[in-house]
Amino acid sequence: MSDKKKSWKDGIAEALPLAIAIGAYGLSYGVLAVQAHFSWISAVAMSMFVFSGSVQLITVAMLTSGASVGSVFVTATLLNLRNLLYGAALAEGIAPAKKWRWLLSFGVSDEPFVLGSSRFKKYGPDPLYFAVVAGTFYFVWVVSSLVGSLMSNQADPQKWGLDLAFPVTFAALLIPGIREKPAVATALAAVFIALGLEAWQPGNEWTIIVTGMVAPFAGLYWSRGDRQHA
Repeated sequence: MSDKKKSWKDGIAEALPLAIAIGAYGLSYGVLAVQAHFSWISAVAMSMFVFSGSVQLITVAMLTSGASVGSVFVTATLLNLRNLLYGAALAEGIAPAKKWRWLLSFGVSDEPFVLGSSRFKKYGPDPLYFAVVAGTFYFVWVVSSLVGSLMSNQADPQKWGLDLAFPVTFAALLIPGIREKPAVATALAAVFIALGLEAWQPGNEWTIIVTGMVAPFAGLYWSRGDRQHA
């Protein structure tokens, strides 16, 4: 089998299980967006041009609660700062794409990062694999957002558990990769920070943002200590 065919086959096969969960998450977003008085066109356009489930759902929630556009923009920016780290980590793996790497950068997010980084560690740079994975997720996200927005009057995401489909699946994909000490330190720090913030102020919309920004420093600290003792 040629390298290109293998990249296509592996990309689709490995993206499909998570794509199903992303589809459920997209349905939930579409339903909630229209119920929050977004038009189906604006809901789908947001999926096409933003392509970030967490940012889109937080935007819907904040605008529904009366938040200003400025506060939504700041929150969305802080929430997506992690993509800078993802991009830096994936840069070498997509570098062979040359000028097309700028297009591939649009697909940098949580799910493609997990699959892409795992692939690059095993087989080296493979921009085609990353393109297949990111493209699959993008297609499923946009289509499911459209379907969800059109069936908004007939569905309750929480009743059907659609809101939990993606987090549970992503956790199942992520946990096996938490093996090295820096990753374990980051995960444990995230748990304690999130629990502490929720205990201090339940339902705090800043919990995810603060946890995502602070927890990685535990992994960096541990990694630095390992290098100094090596």
